[in-house]
Amino acid sequence: MTTLNEFLQQKREALLDRRARIKAGELGAAALKASASAEGRSGVRRIRIRDFQVISDSPPDFAGYNLGPSSPELLLGALSSCLTHTFLIHASDQGVPLDSLHAEVSATIDPRAGAEGHEDIPVYPQEIRYLVTLVSPASPAEIARLQATVEKLCPILNLLKRGNEVRGQVDHRQPGHQTASAD
Repeated sequence: MTTLNEFLQQKREALLDRRARIKAGELGAAALKASASAEGRSGVRRIRIRDFQVISDSPPDFAGYNLGPSSPELLLGALSSCLTHTFLIHASDQGVPLDSLHAEVSATIDPRAGAEGHEDIPVYPQEIRYLVTLVSPASPAEIARLQATVEKLCPILNLLKRGNEVRGQVDHRQPGHQTASAD
């Protein structure tokens, strides 16, 4: 089994290759896509991303079966994954050795949000916090520089800190209605 530091060498090679491809004009913006469908009697949400599936569900006190994490929990999971990956990328880039790396993200959410008498309570997770625990022989200055880079470049962290415009629409269809084929 290889160590995290051996993986950082692989990550560095991939990072250098990616930078060369960007410089050569071979890489540009990429479209991301995810979808979710509610399933039958359970209401479980099957999330599809590329060739992967993730199940999202609610706890029993909200008519769920506790078969997977809730959407707010998945958001925190996405942030913890993104923080971990961004630390790996920039540790490899800056030559910071890591023996271990763990990111824990927490938040609060209030089920009263939006209910009568509680209209001022936000419906989204609040007080989002993260703790990254790493073991490294690097100096405190090297770790501080690494953290500053991660804070600047972690995509999900920056999305949550800065927000983003989201546009939506609903395609409402009546039962039994077929759309015209594009053939």
